Amino acid sequence: MNAATGELRKLEIIEKIEEWREHFVAWQKDHAVNGSGDLPKSYPWVKNKRAPFAPARRALPMLNLALISSAGAYIDGTAPFDTAATEGDFSFREIPSQIDAEDLRFSARGYEAAAVENDSNSQLPLERLFEFESNGIIGQLNPVFWSCCGFIPNAARLVEELVPPLIERVRRYEVQAALLIPASRLCHQSVSLLARALEAVNIPSMMLAVDKEVVTSVRPPRAALYDGKFGSVAGLPNFPEHQRRVLDEALRLIEPMDQPGLRQLVVTLESQVEESRGER
Repeated sequence: MNAATGELRKLEIIEKIEEWREHFVAWQKDHAVNGSGDLPKSYPWVKNKRAPFAPARRALPMLNLALISSAGAYIDGTAPFDTAATEGDFSFREIPSQIDAEDLRFSARGYEAAAVENDSNSQLPLERLFEFESNGIIGQLNPVFWSCCGFIPNAARLVEELVPPLIERVRRYEVQAALLIPASRLCHQSVSLLARALEAVNIPSMMLAVDKEVVTSVRPPRAALYDGKFGSVAGLPNFPEHQRRVLDEALRLIEPMDQPGLRQLVVTLESQVEESRGER
């Protein structure tokens, strides 16, 4: 058992995990997840009452920021994620942040891939974050980012199998904060659990969100909610200014937040006004 596993076992990433596991096993006997990634309405979503919280110890322009994506990104020519796995794929990929967009592919499950295939920054905003690094909004973007396929119905196995090795890798890079971006509705649960695990080991996080119901149930420590779309949670494709506004507003919430919570972004209203004026 490694240090990360031992530390996380003391923490409740899923509160009453054995009770949740029993509900999931019972649900699984009578329901199947279809290939399109649709979940029956009876799926037992994780419900947490509290959230771990790690105060930011550095200002945004001084920290090493990690990016964690659940859109299923992988390097062209390597093995894709298993999008047919009934309980989900519990692996992750560690990918150089300087990779060219044309060298990435996406194992999309639970979301439409059109936006990310048209503009990878709509889910994996590497270009925007390097812009933020160059203009001093963040200290630096970590040299690698982490990718998983967040359509994982078995949340207990996610916590037990995916979380510990991922946390170990993040800590090895001395990450000082993490930006987490889900792609689908179920990704919102998976990514919320990843955020809880990060803050349980004292790494501040910020999760983008477009599904209030799921994040309210799972309770990530910090979430920035706006009226966006699955498959383009980091901002509309081929609309760099929209992406910048979503990311900038969300990241600037990391430092001032002094307790767990969900914050509503105002970027959507501003962008709609611009678009109506033909300023997009």
